[in-house]
Amino acid sequence: MLKQIPLSRRQILVGGAGAAFALTAAGVVYGRRDRFEGSEVTPPDALAAIRAGEILMIDIRRPDEWARTGIAEGAKPLDMRRDDFVEALADLTGGATDTPVALICARGVRSDRMSARLEEAGFTRIIDVPEGMLGSAAGPGWLARGLPVVQP
Repeated sequence: MLKQIPLSRRQILVGGAGAAFALTAAGVVYGRRDRFEGSEVTPPDALAAIRAGEILMIDIRRPDEWARTGIAEGAKPLDMRRDDFVEALADLTGGATDTPVALICARGVRSDRMSARLEEAGFTRIIDVPEGMLGSAAGPGWLARGLPVVQP
């Protein structure tokens, strides 16, 4: 069970496996959010939460990217370009929009944007992995941390 602890403008959600999810502020462009304002998780904490059964992680990259790097252990591949992406995700959650769902992409850009879109679609517990598989300004990423992958 996740426990919410308020910290002024930021919050930390602590999971039973010791996973920490830091909430961030959102930007607004032309009246529409362009950045996700919900939870974020590091790759090691995501792996711990996956293994503990606390989150469902979705790799939203393209099939050619999955083939090049593999898929994070425990993640489900679901190409974000699918016209039925939201419906396919709902199938994976059994229709529950409150299932904790973590999104990972290559460098955190697509997962950030898709997280915001999924919140707008009614999902209430979306978690972004801003380091991605390859690393970003947020950190070294899944692969550089030596975390396990599986081949698609």
